[in-house]
Amino acid sequence: MLIESSAPTRIDLGGGTLDIYPIYLFENGGVTVNIAIDLRSTVIIKSRFDKKILIESLDQNKKTWSKDYTTLKLNDELDLISRTIRFFKPKKGINVYTSNSTPKGSGLGSSSSLLIALCWALRKLNSLNIKKTDIITLASELEAQNLGIPTGKQDYYAAVYGGVNAIWFNLGKVKLERLNKEKDFLEELEERIVLSYTGISRSSASTNWEKIKKYIDDKDNTRKGMENIKKTALRMRKCLIKGDLTRLGEYIKMEWENRKRLTKAVTNQKIEKLMLQAKKAGAVSSKLCGAGGGGCMITYINPDEKESVVDALQSQGAKILPYKIDKKGLSIRISKV
Repeated sequence: MLIESSAPTRIDLGGGTLDIYPIYLFENGGVTVNIAIDLRSTVIIKSRFDKKILIESLDQNKKTWSKDYTTLKLNDELDLISRTIRFFKPKKGINVYTSNSTPKGSGLGSSSSLLIALCWALRKLNSLNIKKTDIITLASELEAQNLGIPTGKQDYYAAVYGGVNAIWFNLGKVKLERLNKEKDFLEELEERIVLSYTGISRSSASTNWEKIKKYIDDKDNTRKGMENIKKTALRMRKCLIKGDLTRLGEYIKMEWENRKRLTKAVTNQKIEKLMLQAKKAGAVSSKLCGAGGGGCMITYINPDEKESVVDALQSQGAKILPYKIDKKGLSIRISKV
């Protein structure tokens, strides 16, 4: 059997960190707004006739193998993949090939989308009846084990369902809300958001953990900052529902300013210079994706200014990443070898 599973990554617009337990409980519910994009993560599983497990990360050029799933090594660079396979306990040996179409440390949720694709493929391999919502919970818990700190869940919803969404995190439940499916609106939104890679790889784990600790201890007015992030996310949601793409750019700027107040680790001189050059070229606003500190950046523009903004970003060493909004989410294809 050959199983190919893939899932989209995402651009997070607002509300990040509000999807992390227990922050959303203390904020009387959290809301995040994100966009699934077609820079996908892919997993291919091929059945073997023995019990051996081969794992190969094609984009990282990493490989490991073991005599069966019980002897897979943990706490190395392929820990997340090994940990997931050990949980699913495949009955026979398998070759697992993984790949991300985004740079490492992009801030686009690529590890989450890869994990969703892997869990869904292993679910099919073992003929398990597991709901998508349960796969999301499982994936988030596996990643928390891998990182050693609490993780957010918004990335998993984009990976599973695709589209432009608000994800509501409340006591005892999570709700996915589709915001706008109009073809013309989605095309204009794509034109207005330029995605680029800053050239600085970052780790979300350390940045998010600092925010959580500061929130619990209420240092540097972090709780007020998180309240402002929630308010901005709610405003973004209304813009997307109404199709108000003019004001959306203002709220992206507001989100970035709110986030910078949470921790100095969110930005650095190179990033600020990059954003300044984009603004001088006509950009409305910019923000880093994910937890910040590097990775990918979105730059919100008026379509007439796109060429000059792209030139400005590239002149500072940023790499433009073409994308489309992904409407289908998680996909799987099965064939006989």
